[in-house]
Amino acid sequence: TAGAALHRPFQFSVYSRWLAVALLTMASGLAAQSPMFRGGPAHRGIYESPSPSFETLIWKFATAGRVISTPAVVGETVYVGSTDGSLYAVNRADGTQRWKFATKGPISSSPAVSGELVYISSVDGNVYAVEAATGALRWTFATKGERRFTAPGIHGAIPRTERMPDPFDVFLSSPAVAAGTVYIGSGDQHVYALDAATGTLRWSFATGDVVHASPAVVDDVVYIGSWDRNLYALAAATGRELWRYTTGNDTTIYNQIGIASSATVADGIVFVGGRDGHFHAVDARTGTLRWKHDNKMGWTIASPAVQDGVVYFPTSDGRRFKALDAATGAIRIDLQNAAVSFSSPSIAGEVAYYGTSDGYLNAVGIKDGKLRARFQTDGSKENGSRYTGEDGVLRTGTMYPDRTLDGLMIGMRTMMTVGSVLSSPVVAGGVVYFGSTDGHLYAVR
Repeated sequence: TAGAALHRPFQFSVYSRWLAVALLTMASGLAAQSPMFRGGPAHRGIYESPSPSFETLIWKFATAGRVISTPAVVGETVYVGSTDGSLYAVNRADGTQRWKFATKGPISSSPAVSGELVYISSVDGNVYAVEAATGALRWTFATKGERRFTAPGIHGAIPRTERMPDPFDVFLSSPAVAAGTVYIGSGDQHVYALDAATGTLRWSFATGDVVHASPAVVDDVVYIGSWDRNLYALAAATGRELWRYTTGNDTTIYNQIGIASSATVADGIVFVGGRDGHFHAVDARTGTLRWKHDNKMGWTIASPAVQDGVVYFPTSDGRRFKALDAATGAIRIDLQNAAVSFSSPSIAGEVAYYGTSDGYLNAVGIKDGKLRARFQTDGSKENGSRYTGEDGVLRTGTMYPDRTLDGLMIGMRTMMTVGSVLSSPVVAGGVVYFGSTDGHLYAVR
């Protein structure tokens, strides 16, 4: 009894310290937020969180469609859209559903959370604001309608004279919220600024083609790309054009044309990927080119991450993950991927996370450029092996039965059966959250 009494203070002290650490960790994790695409309106993709190592699947949440949307993590809730047409609110702790809100079309944009509202766009052509706590509709704004980028004989498809929608135009513009205004692009070729509380139109700006990039908003300027090849800088208050920067052109098969990448702004430079096979760094004030990097015809669909003077992004064709000096464009890392990537990289600690079309989430060290871990989705486990070569590379050639638009569509849908990770990961509290075309939202530690 005396011995037990002597040990009680020690036991209490150890327990108290453990409890304090646990509570601090929990509080830190729940406080960590990613309220909109790329973590905030500058799109830098940096998350203050311990680096997950993919040792544990915490939970997975099943939807009835593909999860191309990037989740928003706020407090104890994860918000994400699905091509089943619904916006979901999921308990962050256990992956159970809190509520869902049904739109009238697939959702391939990413939600933004500000105050008491969640904002999302849908293929039905509407922008929605719903209550974050309940999913009740607060307001709807109707654009002039969604559509994909179209061109004759796109990507060399036949018949060459037929105008076709681009099967690889997979994302819608995601809302950015700043100073009480929701900024978003649309397939109707416009950029919109809406009152965040009421949905009232504040201004609209007409580009020359579909706008599916997501706006970055920094220092009262909106930066956004269009399929018309231009990166625009617009006054956030009025929509007045400040400058435009024009990327490359391709009027032969319309493969090397347009901007689907969402711009990132850091240290006075706007970084954006092009479908023209180049990555561009543009002066944020003037729109003049600082430098551009040749990806040898590889698209950059992802929104780049920028940290400590280095810009990070994956490519599609060429299957690369690259890190470039933000000031000069000099190559720091050039890593070969096993498949193409449309997923935007997120950085937590010294690790970059991004998805690839073979159904994996990848973790790469940003100091040494070495692959640290890969997490395999259920879709990849079930269907990936039949399309994967002995070298581990995803073989997409057999997915496309012919050179028609129908063949392109079949190939794209087939690729999605391997659980492609087009969604961009969000890291909070030592857990990475991301979606997959196998229909799941994953939470992995």
